[in-house]
Amino acid sequence: MRAAVLRSPGAPLVVEDLTLAAPGRGEVQVRIEAAGVCHSDLHYARGDLPARLPIALGHEGAGIIEEVGPGVDDLRLGDKVVLTWRPRCGRCEFCSSGRPALCVRGRVHAESNGLLRGGTRLTAGDEPVHHLMGVSCFAEKCVVSQESVVRIPADVPSGIAAIVGCAVVTGMGVVLNRMPGVAGRGVLVIGAGGVGLSAIIGARLVGASPIIAVDVAPDKLAKAQALGATHVIDSRAQDVAEAVLAITGSGVHWAVEAVGRQETTTQAMASLRPGGTTFLVGLGHPHDQVGVPLNNLVQAEKSLQGSLYGSSNIGVQLPQILDLYRAGRIPLDLLLGDTYRLDDVNAALDGLISGAVGRAVVVMH
Repeated sequence: MRAAVLRSPGAPLVVEDLTLAAPGRGEVQVRIEAAGVCHSDLHYARGDLPARLPIALGHEGAGIIEEVGPGVDDLRLGDKVVLTWRPRCGRCEFCSSGRPALCVRGRVHAESNGLLRGGTRLTAGDEPVHHLMGVSCFAEKCVVSQESVVRIPADVPSGIAAIVGCAVVTGMGVVLNRMPGVAGRGVLVIGAGGVGLSAIIGARLVGASPIIAVDVAPDKLAKAQALGATHVIDSRAQDVAEAVLAITGSGVHWAVEAVGRQETTTQAMASLRPGGTTFLVGLGHPHDQVGVPLNNLVQAEKSLQGSLYGSSNIGVQLPQILDLYRAGRIPLDLLLGDTYRLDDVNAALDGLISGAVGRAVVVMH
């Protein structure tokens, strides 16, 4: 079984043959059909986010179940599934109160770089290879916990299914779950990558107006317009807050920061109307800090909040998003970028650095 392995931070991934153990209790084996290419993978590859090495990367994927371990409740051979990097136990305080993105078991993958029930199922000879976010889907196959898959209709294209598992549900989710009464109100999205573009799709779906996209790449801004942005701002040529005020008169009700940087967070906060809220969805370096003008925060009653995984109930919302796609309500096909083979996974990551447009997908077969 071939997989893309990170052996040293900053070094290219190595596509190598690994041994994949059979799924244990509560686990399934999935034949990967497609995997989306996310900036989080790049953060790990560069060493911005720590991980136990060696580790097989990839966390946004879809495929077919080809083996089921003992104790698996309702998954069957041949089921098409989306992999999810944030498992949900269904029993803790957060799962029981409708906030499974904050499940108490959600940190197990990040802290252990193993699966929920312990250990790794990957080896290179006698050497253990760790799992990224309990998934590791830059690979021909993977073993994952049953809590990390969502069954989907068989007719959903695998590339679409893959990107819905992270980028789409993160971007659409923050709009659908954290912006009450958004119809007719302004939304600003800073960063027109996969997550930011998905937020634009969500904002258009629920009738936000205006929908303002910010980026430094003209091609990305054109894609944002194709997906529903009513206005675009090139932040290299314009002051973002001034441009937003010129469009809206008083600022936007909500801003989505999908880059993960201090300066873009500052831009988002400065673009809010009084009482507005900025949601941070982009990850940065673990030591990055966010600073905002204290008096403006108090006097204008602005808010700065985080949103993990779109604040979604993934087992419910992911199928709903796919139903909208299958009904022709959301243009997820336009969100797709370049397609790569597994052997070209490093080129796919380089595309993130160079500003490739749309969400790139690695196909395995």
